[in-house]
Amino acid sequence: MSRVSVLLAALVTVAAGLGVRALLDGGVAKYGGDLLYAVLVHWVILFCRPRWRPPVVGGLAAAVCWVIEFAQLGEIPAVLRPVLGSTFNAPDLFWYLVGAALATAAHAFWARRARG
Repeated sequence: MSRVSVLLAALVTVAAGLGVRALLDGGVAKYGGDLLYAVLVHWVILFCRPRWRPPVVGGLAAAVCWVIEFAQLGEIPAVLRPVLGSTFNAPDLFWYLVGAALATAAHAFWARRARG
């Protein structure tokens, strides 16, 4: 994927995340947001490392999300809470995996199409 394509995918992901939070509520908004957060992390990593294979990017995206979630067991500085959250929630770990898996599948699909 080109960096422009990755940037567009990231922008669509941010728009979807904002839409989910604005239009829905409850668990769907909460866990949908978590899922999309992992997708966004995948695109950010891919933007920085466009030659990395989908499973590597997806695994790293899931790991980053998990590290951030476990960091919430300690004190997150107030300025970072809007991006990193502030409260550990174990079910988030599952939804990060789902988001990373979906982004990995999309990335792999686009990579196969680009190769022909």
